[in-house]
Amino acid sequence: MADGILKSYRILDLTNEKGALCGKMLADLGADVIKIEPPEGDSSRRRGPFYHDTPHPERSLFWFAYNANKRGITLNLKSEVGRDIFLKLVEGADVVVESFRPGYMTGLGLGYKKLKKVNDKIIMASITAFGRKHTKNIVGDSDLFVMASSGMMSLCGDDDRSPVCIGYPQAYLHASGQCAVGIAMALYVREVTGKGQYVDVSAQQSTIPSCYSARPFWDLNQTIIMRAGCMRKGHSTNAIHHQTWRCKDGYVTFLILSGEGGKRSNKNLIGWMKEEGQADDYLRSIDWDQFNVVVASQDEIDRISDPICRFFAAHTKAELYEGARNRKIMLCPVNTIEDIVTDQQLQERDFWQVVSHPELSDTFTYPGRFVRLSSTDNMGVRKAPHLGEHNCEILGELGFTKSDLVAMRGAGII
Repeated sequence: MADGILKSYRILDLTNEKGALCGKMLADLGADVIKIEPPEGDSSRRRGPFYHDTPHPERSLFWFAYNANKRGITLNLKSEVGRDIFLKLVEGADVVVESFRPGYMTGLGLGYKKLKKVNDKIIMASITAFGRKHTKNIVGDSDLFVMASSGMMSLCGDDDRSPVCIGYPQAYLHASGQCAVGIAMALYVREVTGKGQYVDVSAQQSTIPSCYSARPFWDLNQTIIMRAGCMRKGHSTNAIHHQTWRCKDGYVTFLILSGEGGKRSNKNLIGWMKEEGQADDYLRSIDWDQFNVVVASQDEIDRISDPICRFFAAHTKAELYEGARNRKIMLCPVNTIEDIVTDQQLQERDFWQVVSHPELSDTFTYPGRFVRLSSTDNMGVRKAPHLGEHNCEILGELGFTKSDLVAMRGAGII
């Protein structure tokens, strides 16, 4: 991590799975992120999937993914000695980030006011469902709860059934990303003013921007966009449009649009279909320079979509993507996870990194850093820490000897 742009900063990471990505992003930029777990291990160690499907705190692939590039220690913050040790760590730290429910850290005697007395330049960041001051925090804080309250769920699913949640939990990933940005901003302000501050992140608030594109439908068309499953609607006629299309080996995305970009894309697709004899008379008759999708009726959309459906179904994702690139058609394949691993663009960016796990006598292909910086392109990926892996290294900096650590382990402090 020596070459990272945040190499001079130390982050104490108290988050569980609700905030682990925040520390991971900062570690990816070179910060010395110290993951602090209770002696029994962080809850995310018990979250699957597991290596070879064997549940074990040292085999969680979730743990591997979200805690790479961090160092790790164990510390019981419920014990007086554990809290004292934590405060000693705070003295030499720049940031403390946590994702407990509001009031938990204050209840331990480790709230922001206390940390500030120990280190007046400390930055403390909290990731919670609704922010640290809100009555909703006593109701629930699950991803499902937050996604529902953010408005995102109202846009997901079929219109004749109840809303559904996105297949993989997203809310706290948004919150973690926003928290990392907030911490970076607070560090910059501290460089200018010399003062630390409190960063209060709401997962609900962080998720709401994902819905921003829904609002312009009212501003522009006076319609409220509603969920439509794999389709899309929201124009003035409320016609339902395809946005994902089945092809030979999966799906692609393509939107029938108007405007400069839309008419060029539509023209070029229909031209391609003509080359292969799959454009019917109706498609040939449309003046794409004058076409306005906002006022198109359902019958018009269906008559455009039906031959396009048949055309896409006759080609693979790769054939459609290559043809679209050559013809400047706004089409993209819907990649599976397998597709992503073999994606040429990601390979050319050296995104995937092979990381050795000697304890498992195996190697893993990890996602690389989320951003490339010319000054730090040579930074690799370090595997997530074992439980208490860096106790001697980090607590030794505070003057604790190996015999001290043995005694503390026996007392349940580490």
